[in-house]
Amino acid sequence: MLYIVGTPIGNLTDITLRALETLRTVDLIACEDTRHSLRLLGRHDIHKPLVSFHEHNEARRTQELVVRLREGASVALITDAGLPSISDPGARLVRACLEAGLPYTVIPGPSAVPTALIGSGLAADAFYYGGFLPPKSGGRERELQRAVEREETSVFFESPHRLERTLEVLTRLAPERPLCVARELTKQFEEFRRGNAGELLAHYRAHPPRGEITFVVAGSGERVRPPTAE
Repeated sequence: MLYIVGTPIGNLTDITLRALETLRTVDLIACEDTRHSLRLLGRHDIHKPLVSFHEHNEARRTQELVVRLREGASVALITDAGLPSISDPGARLVRACLEAGLPYTVIPGPSAVPTALIGSGLAADAFYYGGFLPPKSGGRERELQRAVEREETSVFFESPHRLERTLEVLTRLAPERPLCVARELTKQFEEFRRGNAGELLAHYRAHPPRGEITFVVAGSGERVRPPTAE
């Protein structure tokens, strides 16, 4: 059996009892970064064989793990944070299990996407998740234009080094559109900063952002402007 296990997105105590039980009982844990995962596993006194499973070895490692699963091993797949396959490795291994007729299950856990969406105060009944915003200016502007035109709320991941450029684009495309920068979710310096593009741009020019960012854009149907951060 393959177990696709959700892990904390920041706070190491944000892990389910079922996830801990699974990680304690499997034969092997496949990790995006074994050094990073050792912090979580050590915190919960879990000691199991680890193998790396990341974007650079995903194809080869998938073949190896399918062999282990066919031989009867139980394998847990985890990433550095959140749920595997959500902008992290995992989908290839799930497809390989489907093709080979091997059983698998998902152990739910935290995800930055719904966490940021709910914390933004924007409409959450329907939303679009776009992964990481394109690093090149042309692709980013096209993606943001689609977000502005979309009726539903849009959620993206963004680099702190590119956030200012993203906000500059939105000051032109939709200067009054409600936005939220959700930063360092579940960690000590967690921040939900709300406002329009100009307000957020002024803030982050004065206070350059650090850490992991989830960026939320209100849809064209949004009626209520969220309050600005204190």
